Amino acid sequence: MKIQVNIHEAKTTLSKLIEAAERGENVVISRAGKPAVVLVPVAQADKPKRQFGFLKGQIQFAPDYDQADAEIERDFANSRIFPDGDV
Repeated sequence: MKIQVNIHEAKTTLSKLIEAAERGENVVISRAGKPAVVLVPVAQADKPKRQFGFLKGQIQFAPDYDQADAEIERDFANSRIFPDGDV
């Protein structure tokens, strides 16, 4: 549930807003009708944000890393999953 209040209302009901945020509710405090801040529990605020691509350029793969290994392919072909050998 999203709770959105203006600054005056936030001052008046701060304890209730804190309780709501601690329960996991999304609490937004607005200024002049525009969202200004989000009230979140400390445990949630302290979580490090995941950054997409932060390891870019630091990991290298062999050129053939996505090629099927012949032994693995043969094992699949000869398994009960593919009784006709059609992989």
